[in-house]
Amino acid sequence: CLWVVASVALALFIMLCFGMAKSLYTIPLKIFIGTFNSSLDLDLTPMKRIQASGNGLSLASDPAGIVNFLDMVTNLQGDSGRGYYMEMTLGTPGQKLNILVDTGSSNFAVAAAAHPFITHFFNTALSSTYQSTGRGVAVKYTQGNWEGELGTDHVRIPSIPGTPTINIATILSSNGFFLPGVNWQGILGLAYPLLAQPDSSVEPFFNSVVRQTGIPDVFSLQMCGAGLSDSTTADPAGGSLVMGGVEPTLYSGSMWYTPIKEEWYYQVEVLKLEVGDQNLNLDCKEYNQDKAIVDSGTTLLRLPVNVFNAVVEAISKTSLIQDFTSGFWGGTKLACWLKGETPWRFFPKLSIYLRATNNSQSFKISILPQLYIQPITDVDGRLDCFRFGISSSANGLVIGATVMEGFYVVFDRAEKRVGFAVSRCAVNGGLAVSEILGPFSSADVASDCAAGGLLKEPLLWVISYALMAVCAVVLLILLLLLSCRHRDRSGEITDESSLVRHRIK
Repeated sequence: CLWVVASVALALFIMLCFGMAKSLYTIPLKIFIGTFNSSLDLDLTPMKRIQASGNGLSLASDPAGIVNFLDMVTNLQGDSGRGYYMEMTLGTPGQKLNILVDTGSSNFAVAAAAHPFITHFFNTALSSTYQSTGRGVAVKYTQGNWEGELGTDHVRIPSIPGTPTINIATILSSNGFFLPGVNWQGILGLAYPLLAQPDSSVEPFFNSVVRQTGIPDVFSLQMCGAGLSDSTTADPAGGSLVMGGVEPTLYSGSMWYTPIKEEWYYQVEVLKLEVGDQNLNLDCKEYNQDKAIVDSGTTLLRLPVNVFNAVVEAISKTSLIQDFTSGFWGGTKLACWLKGETPWRFFPKLSIYLRATNNSQSFKISILPQLYIQPITDVDGRLDCFRFGISSSANGLVIGATVMEGFYVVFDRAEKRVGFAVSRCAVNGGLAVSEILGPFSSADVASDCAAGGLLKEPLLWVISYALMAVCAVVLLILLLLLSCRHRDRSGEITDESSLVRHRIK
């Protein structure tokens, strides 16, 4: 029976080897949320010390004098429900498209074929400078996916000199990616190469811009949709994407920095959460379960399940409204008030503590309920309806637009840090809806709250090759055993035996 056992062992080992090798390359799916829909939007869904802005990157132009940041102010349109996007020009002659700004992915991808939910697309046949690489590419999100082909072309960006040549994924087919009511035809992934598809050899957009134009490896983002209804017919709120540095007129007070823990997503370290003045008192590793990231492409503040449940319980106890339906917290129901009766005074503020660049200190970013109790629509002109802007997540903590709309956020890649300052447009009814306080001692939390470190891609290749070598050695040994067996075959168990069938099950 040796050859039977050896064969089964060989099959199981090969399955184990390839299964392990495959898992090493599994990237957590990115969360993507669009316009509110009861079945879609609610997820039914890669410094040395704390310092004030005066000591940081607070310039009206970059040190090399290549760009003027004031020219980039208000270059975004949109809002959290429909996404924030900017106009860009692709190809020769130029074709203008609106491109969604997303700090939670790394591919620059544009529609290259007609779709019912978009008005126009990038026609590669009309661009004399477009070059196809012949490589296919596919990206899948928690909601929606697209497939297409990789190529390169010139991209003109407002206020950025020259026409850098950029890797472009041309979207030829998609499902659930383009949504009704959006006014963009592509996505600008601003994260690190490790998240690029099909692999990290595809240089992301901002890496190419920095390399080819010489601007500093820093960009900053202001999103101005705080407290605005997703269903409003007025002009969208808009915002600013500043490439190359920080524009000081867009924020007030000090700029506070937290280290980037890993360069794939913009992964940061959350130390604790407070509802009102109540500390949730969870192990800090729970806040960073899987990862904690800053992602402009996610509408809501998303929390690991245990953290989400604790937040809901604390808000329920703190809120002046009793017996709130679980459907509201779960995102399946809206809460409505008579028109003009805003509910925000009934709810507490929410605070997130982030580790400072000085490891022994932290600071907290706080959002008022105007940011997480979000107006969605009205009913017959009589009622204003709101949704809960926080949801549970199986893919880690995501600081999405719900929080980011309160702050001017700096992605200082050169210094491996993310900065937060109170945004000058984070105002509702004349009142600021966000605040930052610090520094605080972090002596009461672990020295490292982040989840297990990310395996870098070169290391993944080493492990993969090592596993392949082990598989090859084991295969050779099993083949030698099979060729050298001398046992009488009369007593062997056949493939039809109940033992083999049981083992296979």
